[in-house]
Amino acid sequence: GAMSVDSITDLSDNTSKLLEALQLSHPHELDARRNLGKKKMLSLNPITWQVPRIVDRCCKHIETHGLQTVGIFRVGSSKKRVQQLREEFDRGLDVFLDEHQSVHDVAALLKEFLRDMPDSLIPRELYAAFLSTASMEGPVQLAALQLMLFLLPPCHSDTLHRLLQFLSEVARHAESSRGPDGQEIPGNKMTVSNLATIFGPNVLQKEKPGEKDVGAMNFEDSTAVILVLQRLIEHYQTLFMVSPEMQRDILRRLFQTDPDVIDYLLRRK
Repeated sequence: GAMSVDSITDLSDNTSKLLEALQLSHPHELDARRNLGKKKMLSLNPITWQVPRIVDRCCKHIETHGLQTVGIFRVGSSKKRVQQLREEFDRGLDVFLDEHQSVHDVAALLKEFLRDMPDSLIPRELYAAFLSTASMEGPVQLAALQLMLFLLPPCHSDTLHRLLQFLSEVARHAESSRGPDGQEIPGNKMTVSNLATIFGPNVLQKEKPGEKDVGAMNFEDSTAVILVLQRLIEHYQTLFMVSPEMQRDILRRLFQTDPDVIDYLLRRK
């Protein structure tokens, strides 16, 4: 028979599991008890969390060892060590990054990986659409950005979310602060604006690396790229959260058009 899905609280346990399978929101928000002890994650990907190992390990290393490093992402690195790390990841080795690795080398590796992706993190066919949001403001701009994020392939979506989460954390440590005993904790000076300036051209690319005029971005595009990435960093938590209204709409459509998909997802979980 038909099921009412007018509100999340009306959903049966099976339907809650369906939402979890679809991963349209934080799974732990659907049933906190069932997810005690589980790793919390957010993904628009219905299969699994897809973040390249090199991205996640670089982010974790800097989150652990580099948040207080002044000028992280701006200070030079050792090209030889960065190349060696890159080759190890490329060979599929289980590369262990610890306190002995320079955070500047790891930071350079992360930037290089994003810059040299065969298809940029935000696919090139969406480049113009993302840039068009730079001239928008407020809720209209955020709504447009969110709809475009929903168009990203799962791996791109998951990886962009991980990167934005990381950049937001770096920016939180930009200013100097005082520790519990009054000692000064230096800030890294990397504000959201500074991070968007550095990462914008790596995340939003008009041309493939090595193609003609790849470095010749005009001033208007350059400004727009920075502004768009700044908004993504500032609002990533909201942008990657699917509203209850949209969840219900998707469920209604699935119940009407693809009941076999629902059955498959529930069985798979």
